[in-house]
Amino acid sequence: MTETVQKVKLSQWDALLVESLRSLGWSDDELLRRVEAGELPVDESEYEFDYAQLAILAGEQPETFRQAVTQGYQIKYNTIRGIRSWISVALGKQAELELEEGKEAAEIALTEAEKNRLASVLSFGWQITGGPSDTGGTGVYRIEQIQR
Repeated sequence: MTETVQKVKLSQWDALLVESLRSLGWSDDELLRRVEAGELPVDESEYEFDYAQLAILAGEQPETFRQAVTQGYQIKYNTIRGIRSWISVALGKQAELELEEGKEAAEIALTEAEKNRLASVLSFGWQITGGPSDTGGTGVYRIEQIQR
């Protein structure tokens, strides 16, 4: 019998902060060490991230923070714009948004590995459809809320 490891949950904003620091090329160990030591950069991106919030999380919930960085996380609650931001920060790609009420979605060309990484962090209630359209394994995917 295999034991399922429950991923820790992060807010959408904390997930963006983690991914932004990862985009600097920091290893998990370096990310953990620098956040815990308060050695944080000034973000000059469009998001103007304030990494002090991540240092507070690391100080108040060190095990949650460590697990999120080293074993992965799931976002507690996604918004469609938050998903677009996560894709931009974590994968370096720009998703197209559809914002018609009740039919909000994002479309993006991803590799299978990128799709799997995105799927692993999405909050409950979201699905990814579509798939590879060529032999390179890249496909156009649609991220949307599960309709009940």
